[in-house]
Amino acid sequence: MKGSLTIGAVAEEKLLGKSGFALSSPAFRDGGELDPSFTAIEDDAVAPPLEWTAPPPGTQELVLVVEDAEDGKVHWLVWGLKPQKGALFEGETPPRTGKNAVGNSEWMLPDPPLGVQHRYVFQLFALDLPLTLMPGAGYEELFKQIKGHVTAIAILTARFEGHEIEELGAEDFDIED
Repeated sequence: MKGSLTIGAVAEEKLLGKSGFALSSPAFRDGGELDPSFTAIEDDAVAPPLEWTAPPPGTQELVLVVEDAEDGKVHWLVWGLKPQKGALFEGETPPRTGKNAVGNSEWMLPDPPLGVQHRYVFQLFALDLPLTLMPGAGYEELFKQIKGHVTAIAILTARFEGHEIEELGAEDFDIED
């Protein structure tokens, strides 16, 4: 992992998986490939589903930060998640979201260059205080509020390689004259 990821700046390694805190997805395994339905390849792509175990006792809020390990771009900022076992379903709108690398508050669809593989790191932080951020806040604001307040971390990584988006032409369809 690159040191530019949020986890490297706000947490110690001993907090990883503390008290059995874990993050997973029914759509991909840790280190596995993202389905195109969660990427820029598909027109109607959405955020992948995520599930997590209960955080350590005393947790006040959960925060999700998804970053591209190769270029450091923030793909998703989510907070306001209840401090308990939970899930975000495929395409579900989270309680509160902040601005991603392109300035909107949605899941930024992975779109690496053609033939280049990127890793997307889903970092779920358990905090010892509730955040006071307004929806649409930026990464810097979120970072300042979570620094020094992370009590546990769960991580999940997905890969995706840039693909050509196929344009269909009339020859792709079996149409009789």
